[in-house]
Amino acid sequence: MDTSAEYMAGEQEAAVEKVPRKTMVLYGFGQTGAQLFRDAPAALLPLFMTTMLGVAPWLAGIVVLLPKLWVIICDPLMGAFSDHHKPRHGRRPFLVAGAILTAIGFVAMFSFSGFPSPWLAALTIGILFFLASTAFSAFSVPYLAVASELSSDPHERTTILAFRMIFAVAGVIMGVGLAQPLVFALGGDAAAWRTMAMIFGGLCLLAMLATAYGVPRNFGRTVHAAPANMLSRLSVVRQNKPFVVLTVTFFIQSIAQASGYTVVGFVFLYAIADINLLLPFVLVMACGSILSQPMWVKLSRRWGKERAFWGACIGWGLVTVTWLWIGPGDDVLFTLPLWGEMPTQHFLVLVRAFIIGCTNAGFSVLTFSLLTDTIGLQRRKTGNVDEGLFSGIFSATEKLAFALGPVLAGIVLSAVGFQSSTGGAVAQDQEAIDGMIWLYSTIPAGVLVLSLTAFTRFRPAVEAAERDLAQQ
Repeated sequence: MDTSAEYMAGEQEAAVEKVPRKTMVLYGFGQTGAQLFRDAPAALLPLFMTTMLGVAPWLAGIVVLLPKLWVIICDPLMGAFSDHHKPRHGRRPFLVAGAILTAIGFVAMFSFSGFPSPWLAALTIGILFFLASTAFSAFSVPYLAVASELSSDPHERTTILAFRMIFAVAGVIMGVGLAQPLVFALGGDAAAWRTMAMIFGGLCLLAMLATAYGVPRNFGRTVHAAPANMLSRLSVVRQNKPFVVLTVTFFIQSIAQASGYTVVGFVFLYAIADINLLLPFVLVMACGSILSQPMWVKLSRRWGKERAFWGACIGWGLVTVTWLWIGPGDDVLFTLPLWGEMPTQHFLVLVRAFIIGCTNAGFSVLTFSLLTDTIGLQRRKTGNVDEGLFSGIFSATEKLAFALGPVLAGIVLSAVGFQSSTGGAVAQDQEAIDGMIWLYSTIPAGVLVLSLTAFTRFRPAVEAAERDLAQQ
């Protein structure tokens, strides 16, 4: 039985105008820029600070954490602020201003080096990241709210979010797969980091503005006059138990992903000993993600969103554990035209990449689809809802998690003896390499198990909400 569709069936009772494919594509395009900025602090800043600025790994983690603590407050406020101004101005002014300032912030974070001390370097990067994170909040929170407003059909929202996921993959390819190899290809010095930042900052701007001007200015239902008391509005959010359970689940899962994002460059540089394999890895992962989207849309209809979500999470956890057995490629499994010799370890890395792409795509798109369902449940209960406030709280939890991930990684790397440097990557001992592997395998898999424990409360919360609606 499709339980997700069942408890949102009330939304489908009214006639719904289908969202044009063009609108879905332009909405999704913005996630490419958003993904680039999200991945930069998690995958690039720790490496930049530890290998170019001489910042200790634990301090680099703190630099990423502190601005993220601010967005716990900033994101909900930005969501409430955009809700307040939507009836008159729509969400476009937030999307445009956020796009421009986020791109500037992206470039600035990687444009300074040669500091007299690692502490001053950490302080400067921390301030720049704080400002850039605030700008990103102005885009990302209204952007997420749009997903709930474009359609009242829960299955159509899954399709919209599938487009978003496809463009997110493009952001991952560039932010994780291309950015770091590009830096090394350009020489790995400060100028190389600045060049990379200018290129990808420009791509951020293009993608975000495409959404800002491509999606209709006024979308979704007319926003009501929300209660003036912010505490009252937060109380409404807290009383939505399915939203609370989903947010907790998402927060814990994001920590698992963030710890892996933080060390992905380290893993390919030291554990696999071939940084050039990172781009093929990301490209294969992207293929798995894109090709699996129709499957997850169909499974969400056939099994229900929750069951499909469980399947995707369990698959991701199982393949993540297998990173324990990675190492440098020291044999020849077969030879490919244009590629050359393919070691067994490299082949298995690419197999993992495809499976990770499929499973990650599944639980990512279904998480956000379930989010729109919980917001839709609130709409059924009260007749209207603060989409921006709900989205702001959900977004804040993700950003906080992607700050805690680098902190966790920094603590582990410091504990296992990772050596920082100022002129580029230096050799590390086996204990430090083992720490990188743990952060990419058993640690995120263990955190995922905790998230699924929390998610077991989602179905009871939905059923309780349905009973309350039936009694109204």
